[in-house]
Amino acid sequence: MATVGKVIKCKAAVAWEPNKPLVIEEIEVAPPQANEVRIKIVATGVCHTDLYHLFEGMHKDGFPAVLGHEGAGIVESVGPGVIEFQPGDKVIPLFIYQCRECRFCKSPKTNQCEKGWAADRYDVMASAESRFTCKGKKILQFMGTSTFSEYTVVNQMAVAKIDPTAPLDKVCLLGCGVCTGYGAAVNTAKVEPGSTCAVFGLGAVGLAAVMGCKAAGAKKIIAVDINPEKFEKAKVFGATDFVNPKDHSKPISQVLSEMTNGGVDFSLECVGNVGVMRSALESCVQGWGVSVIVGWTNLEDCSTRPIQLIAGRTWKGSVFGGFKGKYGVPQLVEAYLDKKVKVDEFITHNMTLDQVNDAIELMKQGKCIRTVLHVSPQ
Repeated sequence: MATVGKVIKCKAAVAWEPNKPLVIEEIEVAPPQANEVRIKIVATGVCHTDLYHLFEGMHKDGFPAVLGHEGAGIVESVGPGVIEFQPGDKVIPLFIYQCRECRFCKSPKTNQCEKGWAADRYDVMASAESRFTCKGKKILQFMGTSTFSEYTVVNQMAVAKIDPTAPLDKVCLLGCGVCTGYGAAVNTAKVEPGSTCAVFGLGAVGLAAVMGCKAAGAKKIIAVDINPEKFEKAKVFGATDFVNPKDHSKPISQVLSEMTNGGVDFSLECVGNVGVMRSALESCVQGWGVSVIVGWTNLEDCSTRPIQLIAGRTWKGSVFGGFKGKYGVPQLVEAYLDKKVKVDEFITHNMTLDQVNDAIELMKQGKCIRTVLHVSPQ
């Protein structure tokens, strides 16, 4: 390819500062260095975590940055030492590394890794190590991926090679939202056949959690959201009941307890709100109830009364659904191609990279499940 070894000038959506619209800029993307892969991004989803960084976290050291972490693309070139990938491979960038060598990678109990942007900058959410420049300034890389760009450079530890027949404008959602919710139910909560579940928040992650509960054989799946328009969508993924907390004068945990003879077996919080996290825990049955925190936030403490846990409930967290990316993502792509996992049904809008601010506005207003931005032709 004519671009190998050269700086590529391309379009990207740059977040120059927090709480401001993204700006479509021409940026320079340097060639990959040792153990790095340069990827042409074909499509990317817009995830609430992008909005969190921009409007809620607003960490002063996290800007300027190229956001986006739910993408799919094609390898353009590889740096020295890369043998796992070659130009033309279809890939999904991973916001959690898999070095395969650290104590976490070697353990079947977690998908964490000691390497990557999250190792020491999880609160900033942006890596100082970046191959982007714009107008003479260094642009940070968001969550080690930065998919709101026609090209990005990522460490080979943060790339999953996928089936070449997979449609990239669909499977990009497996880069975050779908894996996160689905895996939280299947891998982290370990939902059991015949069980009763509650999923709090019906964005893409929550709907994926509903899908995971159904796949695991749950008999009753209660979808909880303050937007009643989400219920029809939740039914598509397997929800059996719907509860709007605004319809009740009593705490939602009490409502669910009365519906389920003492509480649900499993609950999943997919909002990123510490009050909802507490409600989800307290909606679980004492003795064996398991509640999983899936929604991302790092702004406040979450709390509960010790008796809630002493009584036998378990409170867990899940990141990227517990999937080890290099293994789990290609498997879910295969499951999608085999029609065992839904992905298309999450996509409510298709836009171009130029429309990224419109996509962000749709998500802020709760008017979409997932918008896919078409970044480059395949």
